[in-house]
Amino acid sequence: MSETIIPLRYGMNPNQKEARVIVPSGKPVIEVLSGAPGYINVLDALNGWQLVRELKASLGLPAAASFKHVSPAGAAVAVPLSDALKKAYFVDDMELSPLATAYARARGADRVSSFGDFVSLSETCDLSTAKLIAREVSDGVIAPGYDADALDALRAKRGGKYLVLRIDPDYRPPAIETREVFGVKLEQSRNDLKIGPDCLTNIVTKKRELPPDAVRDLIVSLITLKFTQSNSVCYALDGQAIGVGAGQQSRVHCTRLAGGKADLWWLRQHPRVLGLQFRDGLSRAQKNNVVDQFLNQDLTPPEEALLAEQIVGKAERLTKAERRAWLDQLTGVSLGSDAYFPFRDSIDRASRSGVKYIAEAGGSLRDEDIIAAADEYGMVIAFTGIRLFHH
Repeated sequence: MSETIIPLRYGMNPNQKEARVIVPSGKPVIEVLSGAPGYINVLDALNGWQLVRELKASLGLPAAASFKHVSPAGAAVAVPLSDALKKAYFVDDMELSPLATAYARARGADRVSSFGDFVSLSETCDLSTAKLIAREVSDGVIAPGYDADALDALRAKRGGKYLVLRIDPDYRPPAIETREVFGVKLEQSRNDLKIGPDCLTNIVTKKRELPPDAVRDLIVSLITLKFTQSNSVCYALDGQAIGVGAGQQSRVHCTRLAGGKADLWWLRQHPRVLGLQFRDGLSRAQKNNVVDQFLNQDLTPPEEALLAEQIVGKAERLTKAERRAWLDQLTGVSLGSDAYFPFRDSIDRASRSGVKYIAEAGGSLRDEDIIAAADEYGMVIAFTGIRLFHH
C-alpha cells in the first residue's frame, strides 16, 4: 500500500528537526492548501476535526473548535448570539453565517487561551467564517472544504504563511490505533463511542427533567471532553463550552479551573466591561488582555498603571460584591466530566457557577454523597456509565 508523506517544519520543538506526517493510504486524507504545518498543528487539526465532526453528527448543527496544545480552548455549535455576546466576542461589526457563529462562540469561550489557536470546522468554510478567522491571531484551520473566496482570504493571511488544511470528510481510520512512546508501541481500539441523548437517560437525582437545551449542552460538553487531555471537566451553555479544565491531576482542580473560566466568560458580559473604551490603536488581542486584566483582582501597582493607560477615561473595577451579584445571575449551566466525581467538592464548586445539569460516569464509592450534594442545589445528574479519558 502506498503512503502519503507530508513534511513538517519540525517536531514538537524546533530542535526536533526530523518530522513528517505519514498516512498509510494512497488517498490524500489531508491536503496542505497554504502554509507549512508543524507537528503540534497536525495534532490539533486531527483532534479538532474529530470533535467538530462528532458535534455535527450528534446535534445536526455546524460546529467549530478552537484548539491549543491538543486540547480545546472552546467548542461550539451554531446557536445565534445575543447582542452582549457579539460585543464580548468583538464580532458586533460583522454579519456572521451559522458556521462563523459557531467559530465566534468557540473562540469566545476563552479568548485569552485561544490566542494563536488552531481552528477546526465541520463544514465547508465560507467567506464569513474566513473573514472572522483572518482577523484573529491563529495558526491554522482544518475543514472538509473551502469556498473559493474563503480560500483566497485565508491564503492572504500572514503573507501566505497561514496554514490551511483540507481533510477528506469520508475518511475513516482503522479500528486499531497505534502510538509509539520511547521506542515502545502501544495499540488500542479506537474510541468510536457515539455520544448523544441516549447517554443521558440514567438520571439519579430527585430533579429529573433535562430540558432540550440542557441535553444539547451536555452533549457539547461530553464530546468536547472526548478530545480534551484528561483529567477534564467542561461547563457549557447556549450550545458552547464556556469553561474547559484540561490536564489536571485531580478532578476538583479541573472543576475549579473550568469554573473560573466560566465565571470570566460571564463577567465579560457585565455592562461595565462591555462599556470599556480602549485607547486608539489597540489590537483585538490587546483588547482581550485589557479585559482580562480589568477582571483580575490581584493586579500589582505597575499592572494597574499599565491597565489605566490602555483605557480611555476612568473605569471603575468591579467590587467583590458586584462580581458575586453578577455571577449569581448565571444559571442553567451544564457540566460534563470525563470520569466520575470522587468527592462532593466538585459539586459544591460547580454550584457557584450556575450549574444545574451534570453528566458524569458514575461508579464512585461516594456516588450517594455526590447525588445528595446535587439534590441540595436542585441539580439534575445523569450517570452516563462511560469514561472519556484522552491522552
